[in-house]
Amino acid sequence: MQNLPTYEDVSAAARRIDGHAHRTPVMRSSTLDRELGAEIFLKAENFQRIGAFKFRGAFNALSRFDEKQKKAGVLAFSSGNHAQAIALAGKLLGISATIIMPEDAPAAKMAATRGYGATVITYDRYSEDRDAIGARLAEEQGSTLIPPYDHPDIIAGQGTAAKELFEEVGELDALFVCLGGGGLLAGSALAAKALSPLAKIYGVEPEAGNDGQQSFRSGQIVRIATPKTIADGAQTPALGNLTFPIIRRDVEDILTVSDGELVDAMRFCASRMKMVVEPTGCLGFAGARQLASRLKGQRVGVIISGGNVDLAQFCELLKGIGE
Repeated sequence: MQNLPTYEDVSAAARRIDGHAHRTPVMRSSTLDRELGAEIFLKAENFQRIGAFKFRGAFNALSRFDEKQKKAGVLAFSSGNHAQAIALAGKLLGISATIIMPEDAPAAKMAATRGYGATVITYDRYSEDRDAIGARLAEEQGSTLIPPYDHPDIIAGQGTAAKELFEEVGELDALFVCLGGGGLLAGSALAAKALSPLAKIYGVEPEAGNDGQQSFRSGQIVRIATPKTIADGAQTPALGNLTFPIIRRDVEDILTVSDGELVDAMRFCASRMKMVVEPTGCLGFAGARQLASRLKGQRVGVIISGGNVDLAQFCELLKGIGE
């Protein structure tokens, strides 16, 4: 196993992405503070380049390529946000990108990935193995495969979002972070332990895909079938070999939320905060609302991870939900 990344790697990543990634805003809502009885700080990565935190890790990883790697290009697999992030980072750094995407990925994410100049290859996420496809193409093309979460440079880059949050608002009592493969949660945990060591860190994943919760509580990585959930960015079958040990060491607990709770969170963000947030992006927010009784009087951070959702799907999900 590779050495696990550290907070020093997060700091180095912050220097590499400075001037390339946006320093996203921290949003507040007095209504939300009253609802939870706490001070809530939302790190709005839906305003990041490509509309999600994934740009941080992608740019950090590709900026470390040597000349041979740059010439051969980059290969990635993703349901959408990592795809767009690698595509844009490659465009900015002059590196050709090939992205393996599930054929049912949101149309907006697929169109944006192609729009950044990447070549897109589709597969059936329920019957084909993206890892096997990626390994085969990497060998055929000689390109460097950058996975969406289980890579030290990806983890370190994603951790810069939490680093910025703590630098802006100070120490927190709790931090809620979405969980798919664990890159953002692991990176955020590294930042939290260095900058707010008493904060309790919670990962939040969809009920249908609770492999992270099972892994956390059993002490070993649990693999599940690809879950069916509106949180397409968290349709991962297992945590990574690098992300899991960091999460197990540094995280307080893994929570799960229903698709209905995600829709409620999306509606709150849209109606009260005027923000479009994708279902996956609301995982941390929904988790904080679920744990409201434990958060009274506390300072709580939430990473809103992204806002890339088809507008037709967004309207359909929110239709019929009352105020």
